[in-house]
Formats: sequence, structure tokens, C-alpha cells
Amino acid sequence: MTNDVYAQLAKVLDTLPNGFPRTDSGVEIKLLKRIFTPAQAELFGRLRLTFETVEEIAARNGMPVEGLKGALMGMAVRGQVFTIKPGGVRRFRMLPWVFGIYEFQLDSMDREFAELNEEYWPYLSKQFFSDTPQLMQTLSVEETVPSHQEALPYEKVSAIIEKGRSFMVNECICKKEQGLLGKPCDRPVHVCLGISLEPGVFEKTPSARILTKEEACALLKMTEDAGLVHLTGNVQTGHYYICNCCKCCCGVLRSINEFGVPASRAVNSHHYAVIDADLCTGCGICTDSRCQVGAVVEEGDAYRVVRERCIGCGLCVTACPMEAIRLVRKEREEIDVPPLAEDTWFDERGRRRGVDFSTYK
Repeated sequence: MTNDVYAQLAKVLDTLPNGFPRTDSGVEIKLLKRIFTPAQAELFGRLRLTFETVEEIAARNGMPVEGLKGALMGMAVRGQVFTIKPGGVRRFRMLPWVFGIYEFQLDSMDREFAELNEEYWPYLSKQFFSDTPQLMQTLSVEETVPSHQEALPYEKVSAIIEKGRSFMVNECICKKEQGLLGKPCDRPVHVCLGISLEPGVFEKTPSARILTKEEACALLKMTEDAGLVHLTGNVQTGHYYICNCCKCCCGVLRSINEFGVPASRAVNSHHYAVIDADLCTGCGICTDSRCQVGAVVEEGDAYRVVRERCIGCGLCVTACPMEAIRLVRKEREEIDVPPLAEDTWFDERGRRRGVDFSTYK
């Protein structure tokens, strides 16, 4: 009976646009058992992807209000659901597996959980990157974008930061996982930036360090210097995170490097890099320490960019001592315009995956 509860939870998660594929080994069920009690697994399936009050959830499901708020708050603390309190009214919604439940398991991540997720990732990656819209889009290093190719607001780190009123930084869960597996990252690990339009949102977030807007900008500059790729949600509005990613730990970049997922499927990017062979001296900095997706290859006495692998981050541009590399904006017909917001992302993703998630809208 208990296994039926987790199988139903897995089915719910796979019905959501993001997906949660089943496996022959049942490793996905083991992951869910690590995170949810049977009661929490059952309650999760009664929620929606849209925010609701406790009273709305209770009325819709024919449940008593008493005790429901406490149960949902407990699930929020464990990273199983998302909660906000706009205007002083507490609301809750379900989370997909990624970006969602997995990323909120930072405080409960241990060696066993890391091993289970590492076993599951190839299955999830195969399903997840077979459809678009992509989960994330690249935010190019702004100084590398030519002024005549002005980036749109949703493509700019500065525009996303300027809208924020609360900021926090956390340890990267991907880096923590790989460290527990004996493969620690040699780059900064406290690099996951959370952003909110509401003031004071992150004050009670476990393990988080609260940042000012100026400190958030400094953090992003530090990650650029360290050769980390800025990735954020593949939407035009409502960005609430900026991940700063490396090739050895990030699940998205590892899918390109290790599982052969086409870069254009893994990440939505708006630019690509070009190397001037006449200016390139073959120092190798761009490929050795900056490019995180193997897009720069040696060709004779110089280097060139394999365009179909390039994600347009601009990290190679800022490090080139000869100024031989530049970013070029893709042609209009090559650019995937991101969905307007998260709900439209869900709708488009669900349509392309062919899943009916109307029960959870």
C-alpha cells in the first residue's frame, strides 16, 4: 500500500510539464521515499502548480482546514512545496522535480541521496532534454555583448537584479552532491543566487546568506571571474534565481558534456562566440579554463568555436588576452523567444510533451 502512494506521487510528477520518468530499477521511488512521508506524498497530489490559500485547498479537496496549514508548512520546510506570503496571506503550490523539489533538498542532501540522484540523472536527463522550451537560458557576461546588439531585459543580469528587492546566496546543490560523491569542485560553491520582488522573503531560509543588491552584483562578478556560466529561468518575466554553473557539477552542462545532449536543447542561448584566427595566438585560455561545454577546439595554430556547442556565455571573450573573441547575436529566425512567464512555460512544455496536467493548473 505504501509503495502505491509513492508510485502515484511519481505519476503526478511525471504528469507535470517538467517530467519525472519511471525506471526499471525503481530508483525514483527510493528518492521520493527519502523526501516524503506517505501522508505528505498523498497531500502533494491534492495541490496545484498555482498558488492557493489553505482555505482554497481545503474547500477544493473536501478537507478540514484544521491541521492543514501546519502540514503544508512542514512540507515547505522540507522543500516539497513552495510557499509565499504576499500581502500577509500565506499561499502554497506544488513543485516539479526540477527546477523545484531537487534544488530545495540542500539541507537534507547526504551521500545516500547523492548516489540515488546520480543513478537517476541519466534517465531524467534523457527525458528532460528531449523537449523544449528549455528550462534555462544563458545570461551572457554583459560587457561581452556589443552595444549595437543590445540584449533584451530578460537576457541581462543587470535588469533581473535591478527588479529584485530581496537577495540570498546558497551553496550549489549540484556542487554539494558531487562533493559527497568524492568529486569536489575546484571553483566557488556558494554561488546560487535567489531573487524576490518582495522584501524580506529570505530572512527565514535555512542555510541562506542574505545579500544586499550591491553584494548580489559583486557575487555575480566573482562568478564571472571564476569562469562560471550564468543561467536563469527560460522566461521573459518572473526570474527568481541565477545559477552560476560549471561543467563538472551542473546537471544541465553535464548533460551536454557527458550525455551528448545538443546544446540548443539543453540551454536557450541568444548569442554565440566567434574567434578571429588572425588575432588568436593559441594560448588556450579560452578552452582550458573558460569554456564549460567544450565548444572551443584547436585548429592549426589557433582555436575556433564549434557553434552548435556554444551557449553564448561570453566567458571566453573576457579572458582572451588578444581580444580575438567576440559574441555575435543569433539571427532572428534562430532565436527561441522564451515564454512570457512560468505559467506559459508550463503550458508550452506540457503541450510539446503531450501531457494533460489540467488537474494541477
